[in-house]
Amino acid sequence: MPVRIVTDSSSCLPHDTAEELGIKVLDLHVMPPEESGEEAHTAGLTALELVAAYARQLERGGDEGVVALHLSKDLSSTYASAESAAAVFDDVAEPVRVVETSTIGMCVGAAAMAAATVAGEGGSVDECVEAASSTLERSEMFLYVDKVEGLRKSGRLSTTDALVSAALATRPIMQIKGGRIELAAKTRTQTKAFAKLIELIVTRANSRPVFIALQEHQASEAAARLSEAMESVLPEGSTFMTVPMSEVLAVHAGPGSIAVSAVFSE
Repeated sequence: MPVRIVTDSSSCLPHDTAEELGIKVLDLHVMPPEESGEEAHTAGLTALELVAAYARQLERGGDEGVVALHLSKDLSSTYASAESAAAVFDDVAEPVRVVETSTIGMCVGAAAMAAATVAGEGGSVDECVEAASSTLERSEMFLYVDKVEGLRKSGRLSTTDALVSAALATRPIMQIKGGRIELAAKTRTQTKAFAKLIELIVTRANSRPVFIALQEHQASEAAARLSEAMESVLPEGSTFMTVPMSEVLAVHAGPGSIAVSAVFSE
């Protein structure tokens, strides 16, 4: 049996893709307003939940090992829980390996897909980790938000960046840097924001094909326009997909937001 790959719902990995590649996707917790007493908010997975999930995957894989890919440790308690859970299996021949992704969204999803592809070919835990790590190193995550208030309230965005965005950019572009969300560009209209996004990605692509995954929340028409614009300028051989933004990301990003995950060629 192959090495098992585990990720969480922040990866925005489509259900059909996860099923096809044998990836286990664990749902992060979203508490609606009526339960929290305030606005909807999210919570990471606990160590106990992850121990149970990893144990089931080890059993399914015949103890060939598990590679776990969760959202950045700076964005959720899930990574710390994953490390605690993995320690429970230290006596297993091929234990649970937790990869610090330092990102979120389909950058994590793409890394899980790469690891699962290697696992399906009979690769070892080390080879699956290497495939995931290589994908993550070549990835960039951008986020176009209609408003930054949700990110500021959640603590995912510094007060300084939130103030700068509010004062200088009505349609800011954020980026994951070192596992945290930072202001990448100050733009005042959606058109200019999309143009800047494309510029950033084209520059980084350096004439080589790119895998692009758009994750949208109540912004399907805008995402379609952005995808079409990118397809017209990115190098031949680039591939594109558009998926709904996972609920756990949408709570913080807000309506009208689009995340762009780009994996660049080696």
